[in-house]
Amino acid sequence: MTTHSAAVLDLMSARTGHFRLESGHHGELWLELDGMFFSPAALDPLVAELAARLRPYGAEVVCGPLVGGALLAQLVAARLGAGFCFTERTSIGEAGLYAATYRLPDALAVRVAGRRVAIVDDVVNAGSAVRATLTALTEAGAQQVALGALLTLGSTPAAVAAGAGLPLEALTTRANELWEPSVCPRCAAGEPLERP
Repeated sequence: MTTHSAAVLDLMSARTGHFRLESGHHGELWLELDGMFFSPAALDPLVAELAARLRPYGAEVVCGPLVGGALLAQLVAARLGAGFCFTERTSIGEAGLYAATYRLPDALAVRVAGRRVAIVDDVVNAGSAVRATLTALTEAGAQQVALGALLTLGSTPAAVAAGAGLPLEALTTRANELWEPSVCPRCAAGEPLERP
């Protein structure tokens, strides 16, 4: 494990169980991400590394979904000397996969039109927030150039990036499985969903 990988994982508290994720998938891993922002000094070298990896893509703006992704995106934007914007969740959707919606505030949407934008999130798992952020940026006329994260889980983040035609820059990756509710082995075993 690289130094950065260990540092990323040290900032996050993980627990296992049976969880429903924002994407609608079920999974066994829940990460407590809010605590990672408690120590800016511990986070700073990771921000520097992620910014260095994203610099070659020439982003004029860095965008992250609220909350953790936006906090990280703002720090990366400052390192790159780029603009910053965020998306906010407007709906979790009624049912199905990837039903959550995110939007750019109007004052920010007009500023990203025609600009090169890197999307940054703290952790990408099923990619619900990233997919919705990509949609919001496309609707605003932005040109997405890269996707960055401190941590990606499983193979889905790479598929999300590839589907959008974007390079993916992650400081570390960890194996992880997600299931559609209809094929979730924990549901089949009668295990109730836990509250995150």
